[in-house]
Amino acid sequence: LKKVVSIHMDTFKGFFLTFMGRGFLYQMYESYVIHAQSNLLLAFDENENTIGFLAYTYDLSGLYKFMLRKRFFKFVWYSFLAFLRKPKIFIKLISALLKPKESEKKEKYVQITSIGVTPQNKSKGIGTLLFSFMKEKVDFDAYEYISLETDAVNNDLANHFYVKNGFVLFKEYETKEGRKMNEYRFYGGERR
Repeated sequence: LKKVVSIHMDTFKGFFLTFMGRGFLYQMYESYVIHAQSNLLLAFDENENTIGFLAYTYDLSGLYKFMLRKRFFKFVWYSFLAFLRKPKIFIKLISALLKPKESEKKEKYVQITSIGVTPQNKSKGIGTLLFSFMKEKVDFDAYEYISLETDAVNNDLANHFYVKNGFVLFKEYETKEGRKMNEYRFYGGERR
């Protein structure tokens, strides 16, 4: 988990979750391992060093509720430390508490929440291998699609990477904070 956190820190520099710190990220990614409907896929090099990860869940709303229920005080502590570093994040912290309700959807789907590869292993096909394994893992008779979200602006490499890996732009939207986002979906089975 420490290596996953390090990869996250290197991959998502300047992002809100990265700002929350290593302790916060450790609690978050450990929740993926413990929550019954979530997990991490890991990629290793020939020396068994972790060089990439993909975090996913079959129940995003349930995962958020699980994190708040089981790790509330730890998240509050790390959030408080982040707030002390930058008081302006208060609104984002409150918004994060509303995430379980916002993430509920009627259809059953799989949500990829993050994917990261060590800087020295970028552009070597590691992310594509993680996506390929994920696509094979999902039972598309039970789940309609795999979803992921990413920034729409100043993020051409990531957007191109998702399209290259068979994801289709489902919608563009803007967050309450004014951040422009793209939601991509991968449909398996007959809808491919």
